[in-house]
Amino acid sequence: MRVLIIGSGGREHAIARAVSKSPRLTALYALPGNPGIESVATLIPGKADDIPLALEVARKESIDLTIVGPEDPLAGGIVDAFQQAGLRVFGPTREAAQLESDKAYAKKLMRIASVPTADARVFTEYAPARAYLASRDEPVVLKAAGLARGKGVLVLDDPAEAIVAAERIMCDRVFGDAGATLLVEEKLIGHEVSVFAIVDGQSIYMLESARDHKRLLDGDAGPNTGGMGAYSTADLLPESILREIETKVVVPIVDAVHSDGAPFRGVLFVGLMMTAAGPKVLEFNVRFGDPEAQVILPRMRSDLLDLIDRATRGKLDSAAVDWDPRAALTVTLASPGYPDQPKTGLEIAGLPMDDNRDDLLFFHAGIKRENGKLLTAGGRVLNVTALGDNLANARETAYAAIEGVRFDGMQYRRDIGIGR
Repeated sequence: MRVLIIGSGGREHAIARAVSKSPRLTALYALPGNPGIESVATLIPGKADDIPLALEVARKESIDLTIVGPEDPLAGGIVDAFQQAGLRVFGPTREAAQLESDKAYAKKLMRIASVPTADARVFTEYAPARAYLASRDEPVVLKAAGLARGKGVLVLDDPAEAIVAAERIMCDRVFGDAGATLLVEEKLIGHEVSVFAIVDGQSIYMLESARDHKRLLDGDAGPNTGGMGAYSTADLLPESILREIETKVVVPIVDAVHSDGAPFRGVLFVGLMMTAAGPKVLEFNVRFGDPEAQVILPRMRSDLLDLIDRATRGKLDSAAVDWDPRAALTVTLASPGYPDQPKTGLEIAGLPMDDNRDDLLFFHAGIKRENGKLLTAGGRVLNVTALGDNLANARETAYAAIEGVRFDGMQYRRDIGIGR
């Protein structure tokens, strides 16, 4: 098969690495890819959300299957465009992608489908939101309803701070148009877990789960980010809990999207809070998580390309996946200034260019090659992923490897996988 991957981050590098191992693969391309992906694929210059260019590449290179990594092109309708052109593509349509691109829409569907989630109010104007927040004395969670790249969620214990934050989101538009609509939710107590499913429109295949660390600083302090690290283990969730999530969350929301006129095909990412009352949904995403993909996909022993191919053909009912029992842990190395004003153009030293080890992987995220040098090109620069017989071993390997990588102002958490 001739395959095109859309995207340029660590998630897309993890997808490309997994797909490159498939015996069914004959050629692999990435638009635009990154220096790490270049070791397994031909890179096509451009932007991931340039849908006309993606269509042109798919036609020119006789692509059999396109895999869309990031959320922006999905929300922009890339799947609709490919389907209208008669080209096979993996991901949800623009309408189905609203599960991620419009949190108010997702909350409405959850209510209709009786999916357990936090109580919430939706506001399209600041004055009513301010009045509501002024009437509360409990902690709240503010969410920009649109796409904010993992940064549009604020957890606030002080209602006065919440009023100021709501003004910054809705009036100052610190998250851009994503903040035109605001969700005010109750704060759920528990620990977070990310659950993934492949969906072919009818059948659902549950993948292994992961936990990520969203806050910038050790001890879950500092602002929310796109993710500063994650881990996945074979025993992260008991089978009984996973089946409960499947029956009470995944199946009902897939059915609800279908009833709303948009059959879901692609990856369904469910962010959950494991509360004393059971799992409750924090958010839905419509693609592999980042950095969760960097710990889940290295644990997948089966052919990812075959699994995705089955999903696009409605053949998931006969799928089976074999998992590596080892634990996987990844640490994100970020640019100085991330998440607000990341500094780019910094030279990266000490980054291995080979991929010969099966227990240590370097997934490029915000990296570019210029004049033969590797430079930072985004907020989250690199994911250092390690596998080990247990979480402690994986953690030791990852942090030992980080000591050899350097760029000015490099920041990362030193407590990934501890106390979780």
